[in-house]
Amino acid sequence: MDDSPIITIAQIKEFLKLNKAIKFKSVSRKGRYQWIDKVLTQFRYFNLRKGDKTMVKEYIFQLTGISDAQLTRLIAKKRRFGKIWLGATKRYRFPKKYTPQDITLLVKTDNLHLRLSGPATKEILKREYEVFGRKEYQNLKDISPAHIYNLRKTRQYQSFALTIKRTIAKKTPIGERKKPEPRGKPGYLRVDTCHQGDLGRKKGVYHINTVDEVTQWEIIACVERISEQHLILALEDILNQYPFVIKGFHTDNGSEYINKVVANLLNKLLIRLTKSRARHCNDNALVEGKHGSILRKHFGYTYIPQPNAKKINHFLKEFFNPYLNFHRPCGYPTLKIDRKGKTKKVYQTYQTPYERLKSLPNAQKYLKPGITFEKLDQKAYTKSDNEWADLMQKAKEELFKNFKFTSQEMMTFTTFISGSYVD
Repeated sequence: MDDSPIITIAQIKEFLKLNKAIKFKSVSRKGRYQWIDKVLTQFRYFNLRKGDKTMVKEYIFQLTGISDAQLTRLIAKKRRFGKIWLGATKRYRFPKKYTPQDITLLVKTDNLHLRLSGPATKEILKREYEVFGRKEYQNLKDISPAHIYNLRKTRQYQSFALTIKRTIAKKTPIGERKKPEPRGKPGYLRVDTCHQGDLGRKKGVYHINTVDEVTQWEIIACVERISEQHLILALEDILNQYPFVIKGFHTDNGSEYINKVVANLLNKLLIRLTKSRARHCNDNALVEGKHGSILRKHFGYTYIPQPNAKKINHFLKEFFNPYLNFHRPCGYPTLKIDRKGKTKKVYQTYQTPYERLKSLPNAQKYLKPGITFEKLDQKAYTKSDNEWADLMQKAKEELFKNFKFTSQEMMTFTTFISGSYVD
């Protein structure tokens, strides 16, 4: 652009009025600086009044597009040295320590070890030089784990590495990751699976243990294997055995419960599905504690073949679950705060789950339609605790005697019945 006809401030004013929407761009940075130097000299910028200086700066902005801060620096340079020129200095850059050959060695190491973590990879690179005397690893022996990740982002690395992405955690949108808050109301279950031993590659039966958080009402079922076919029928039977309405279903993050089939079943019954939080190992501690104090005490750890699941389930439903809920007392904690403000659980109250349920305020409203405490009293008080426990033990002894085993399984099976071991 030839702007030689513009020689006065008045002409600059007219130019700015007519060309507000027009944008100009210089060919090169060097040419832009030369033109700015010429304009400042031509209009004797340093001798102008403040308003005229503003017009000249607006004129330069319009034609060059540089920022106000940059133009201020150039004007200061013009005042100090009498001339504006393009500097030859460049911004300082740190020298590259790791060469393409080093990146090649890193790629080779990661491909052989399937990309370990940064600290583990650093240890391998260090050992290659110090332990095995590989001189080509001298430059990499002191690399930091953080810089290993920097080199993994380079184009050379990503072009030849077999693995260029970190392991991505699988996110399952089923269930809410939250600790249940029953607020003293029954109907919030804790659920977990307890496996009954292995014999070589053979899997034993699986116990599905469910415990209500407030009353500790416990219902256990047994299935041959953890699959949709067996699990859904067992869960429906478990939910039907509870005398009160179920509102919450809390489990760990196992796929046997966190799946669409279980979620659909609970949604139909308007039951809220929650799952344990990350790094909160005690979220499901209530039911896990029942594994040891009840299931392992009565069934042990020994392998029980899967075909016996139906017999065990019948025993649980007819004898064991009524024993747990009507005749076996549980400890209920009382929260006390000491002088230091620390909360401590003190176990002073022992009741059966049925007694605990009846002791709740307005307990009748929690029961399912058609179930009354009069009907439940008949189950609870027809036999004494010892009488029902004796009946349950005899049924358990008969159950163990009728287990079906192959010859190899019979040789390894030993269980405790009535105070003596039998083969």
